[in-house]
Amino acid sequence: MKTTLGRRSMMAFGLGAFAAALACAANAAETVKLAFIGPLTGSNSAHGLGGRNSAELAVKLHNARPDAKYKFELTSLDDECKPNVGVQVATRAAADKNIAVIIPHYCSAVAVATVDVYTRFNAPVIVWAAVHPDIIYKRKTREMHRVSATLINQNKVAAQFLTGDQKYRRWAVIYDTTDYGKSMFSYFEKFLKETPGQIVGAFGVGADQQDFNAELTKIKELNPDIIYFAGLTPLGVRVLNQMSRLGVNAQFQGTSGIVGEAFVKGAGDLAEGTVAMYDNPPVEKLPKGKFFVAEYNKQKYNETFEAYGPYAFSATTLAMDTIERVGPDRAKILDALANVKDYDSIVGKITFDDHGQNINTATTKYVVQDGKWIDWEDSEYKTGKRKLKGR
Repeated sequence: MKTTLGRRSMMAFGLGAFAAALACAANAAETVKLAFIGPLTGSNSAHGLGGRNSAELAVKLHNARPDAKYKFELTSLDDECKPNVGVQVATRAAADKNIAVIIPHYCSAVAVATVDVYTRFNAPVIVWAAVHPDIIYKRKTREMHRVSATLINQNKVAAQFLTGDQKYRRWAVIYDTTDYGKSMFSYFEKFLKETPGQIVGAFGVGADQQDFNAELTKIKELNPDIIYFAGLTPLGVRVLNQMSRLGVNAQFQGTSGIVGEAFVKGAGDLAEGTVAMYDNPPVEKLPKGKFFVAEYNKQKYNETFEAYGPYAFSATTLAMDTIERVGPDRAKILDALANVKDYDSIVGKITFDDHGQNINTATTKYVVQDGKWIDWEDSEYKTGKRKLKGR
């Protein structure tokens, strides 16, 4: 009798466990892969790691939702801010059909080089930082989308503000000879021609150049009021340091490529008074910006989120919310992204135009004050308590 009952009990237990396992399997969320791409090593890694952490945070928060249909897994790939490396990792991500959406690129030179890869594999892409217009506008594609702004408007605002409110007139230009630097310079020059300002000298330099003695010596002879720098943080720090050593006493003006804590840390006290335009207000002023900062800080990342972290977070949440609606099929995702309008994100409403560019961006004027990038409107430079060089 005991043996019969024992067998029956074991059979009942086994059937119950099997049923429970089936129920668990039925309720388990399907795993969907996303890919994040940025410079995770090298001189621009501060921005890439900040973006990666922000995308990772978005995934963690989404996976904690009890109503989520899908569990997301983030694959992070390092493009090293090098076009040739970027093409390799973009191909790896785009060719993997298990990756539903790719969230790529801080460096514009890399993003420009990889567009053909993404379109060839029909891979849905939401760019999180790179600002070169050609990424989206060189040709119309189904695959390419961008939540961050183009570099166009920041140069228009810069030219108007610095010749108007600040009344600068004579510019020298240092630009890196990548697609990013050349495009920045091209648009700034275009908009400066519409103002009383003029360029007295322009110097193209390599993105990895170390010594600027020749260029800065010539600039010192030209005696400009202000130097327009079009390049990324590591190059900008080197230029600013060598300006100080050579006694080039001109106001320093950068682009969105130097906005972030890495520039301030690298340049130290020399960063004070640097101006730059960036197409987003300070994170504390963003919709749900304080929520983002609080959640990011809870993770105790070793790196700050840097300027474009909120965009990386928003690109990732948009990708996941789209998949929640239409599933992980790439064709359906592309159809859905083509119709994104007023998507509610921490950087504000996101609406894509017919090329996939977010049109809801606004340029903010920034200045470094006491070791921090702040909104010009909130600064002592705005009130006149402090002055930019030559003002």
